[in-house]
This record gives sequence, C-alpha cells and structure tokens, in this order.
Amino acid sequence: MSGHSHFKTVAATKNANDAKRGKIFSKMARVITIAVKEKGPDPSINMQLKSAIEQAKRFNLPKENIERAIKKGTGELAGENLEEVSFEIFGPGGVSVIIDGITDNKNRTISEIKTITGKYGGKMAGEGAVKWMFKRKGCIVVSPENKKTEEIELIAIEAGAQDFLAQEKDILIYTNPEDSEKVKKTLEENGLKIESVSLDWVAGENISISDGEKESLKKLFEALDENDAVQNIYSNIKI
Repeated sequence: MSGHSHFKTVAATKNANDAKRGKIFSKMARVITIAVKEKGPDPSINMQLKSAIEQAKRFNLPKENIERAIKKGTGELAGENLEEVSFEIFGPGGVSVIIDGITDNKNRTISEIKTITGKYGGKMAGEGAVKWMFKRKGCIVVSPENKKTEEIELIAIEAGAQDFLAQEKDILIYTNPEDSEKVKKTLEENGLKIESVSLDWVAGENISISDGEKESLKKLFEALDENDAVQNIYSNIKI
C-alpha cells in the first residue's frame, strides 16, 4: 500500500477554537444517533455505536451530549430526520474522492457539495465512477508510544490484520471490516493505545499529483470539512 489519504474531521478537535469544536461535536453526535437508529442503543452488541462513543470520549464530547444523541436515535428525544449520504467527485489533478456524510436534507447537501467542488477545481462524478477504485476496510489508528514499529506490525499481523502503514506520528492497521473489533482487542491486550477505529474507503492504487494540485486539493478538503453534513473524506492521492 503506497499510502492512504483520509481527511478526518475529528483530527483537528484538540486544537480547534470553540466554534469549530462545537461543529465537530455536532458531527460526532450525529454518528452516534445514526448508529443507534440502525442497530440499537446497546454498545455491547452494536459495534458501530461502541466505536462512535469511544471516539467521542477520546475527544471529550460531554457525557450529556452522548446520552442526548443516543436518545435521539431511539426516539426518546425529538431530533432531525437524519440519513447517511455518500458522494463521489474528481478533484484537482484527477484525484478520486469519496465524501461520506450525514444530513437532514439530502437535496440541500447535494447542492452545497456541488458548489464547493466546482469552486475548488473539482467536479461531481456519477454513482460508481469512483467507488470501484476503493475497498471498504477496517482502519485502526495506533499510537506507537514505547513500542517499535516492527513489534507493532508483528502483533497486528498475528491478530489478523491485512495491511500496515506507518505514518509520521501514528500507525494505520487495516483489517477486513468484520475483523476490526477482534484485532483492536488484541492490540489493546498487548498494551497498544488505540486512537480510533473506523470503517474506511481505501484506494487500491494511489496517484501522485503536483504540489500546486495538492494545495488546491487541501483547500477543497478544508472547504468540504466546513460543511455540516460532511463526516469523512477519502482520496487516492499518494502520501
């Protein structure tokens, strides 16, 4: 694997100002609500919910916010009529991009994504035009701390991981979607700190683009991230 470009909204939380933090917390709460709607409010059997709550806690989403999001999912509290959405676009340099989100108004969100994409040198793609280049995989982000990269890789492989990518600060461990919880548990049992667990779109092949195109892509991603509906952005840019 030559690299995985995944623009995570939550990555900026620790350094965010109050307005930005509030928006990110709102996005986290939506993930929890959707997870409850789809598979129920019990995190012991709803792995999607369990992962969403763990992620929210890591970034200090208040307990009352988590409880309120769960109650919206069960219908105990009135809430927005939320649905998951996914968009495929071509960005600067021909980069393929998948945008996953949650919205209370799909038509409005489509219009907003189209406007943002066009403004920063991209264009909307038809359904399936991009996703065929990607596969759904579990992604476990691990903080190395005091363990060597080679040691973590060995633990991950023995736990059933498919692939492994060392980045500047973190290590990404890829699994079959159904194996992510089992691999996560094994990593934790071996003393590794889990930063996040998610179900990602991972490109089969990644492409290189110019520095200028990278800068344009960065601006596109940042503008998309400002949209309330956008949760995660995936691309096939080589990193």
